[in-house]
Amino acid sequence: MTQTTGPEHALALGTRTRAGAYRLDLATQHWWWSDEVYAIHGFAPHEVVPTTELLLAHKHPEDRDRTVAALDEASRTGAAFACVHRIVDARGRERVVSVVGEGRGSSAYGGPAELVGYFVDVTDVVADRAQAAATVSIAAAAQSRSVIDQAVGVVAFVEEVDAGAAFLVLRAASNDANVPIRVLARAIVGALPTLRHDPGRVRHFLDGLLAPGHRPTTADA
Repeated sequence: MTQTTGPEHALALGTRTRAGAYRLDLATQHWWWSDEVYAIHGFAPHEVVPTTELLLAHKHPEDRDRTVAALDEASRTGAAFACVHRIVDARGRERVVSVVGEGRGSSAYGGPAELVGYFVDVTDVVADRAQAAATVSIAAAAQSRSVIDQAVGVVAFVEEVDAGAAFLVLRAASNDANVPIRVLARAIVGALPTLRHDPGRVRHFLDGLLAPGHRPTTADA
């Protein structure tokens, strides 16, 4: 995704990033990379001669066309830009980088004379955020499973069946009402305090809640 923004935005990502500067002379297509840009691409400083062809060769195949379009637009207009995409470095490792920059000077053809900016390796930041999102999802799933397990226990006790049969009762009621099992489970577990765990009252509540055609609402929960 390309958007107009300044280099400072990408450099404000914290300490788990590595950033290096670049400069591209648009007339000669000569690139200059700082040592950090070589490192981001898996090279030792000055191990290779940076070229547009080399740069594009390391772009992830699925992101290459988008990167070319961003580079072409920036070369033509000189407007500040940012493009986040994947690369495959010289060691075969996939990295996520943000390239930011802007045009400087003016050429005889009316466009900028050069592009200057930064490569920012945001791989660790992306991984951290993905891990955090996964942790939240796992926690939410565990919480839902806990409520479901409690509901299964209630149904098993009241109906005098084993846990497997109790789960099938919940699943059948879920399918009939077209609501997730966790919604039924929350309704059952949430009602227990008001029912004072009295087996007769719980049975009456379950008979109504699990009856065909009944659709649990927030009031049930």
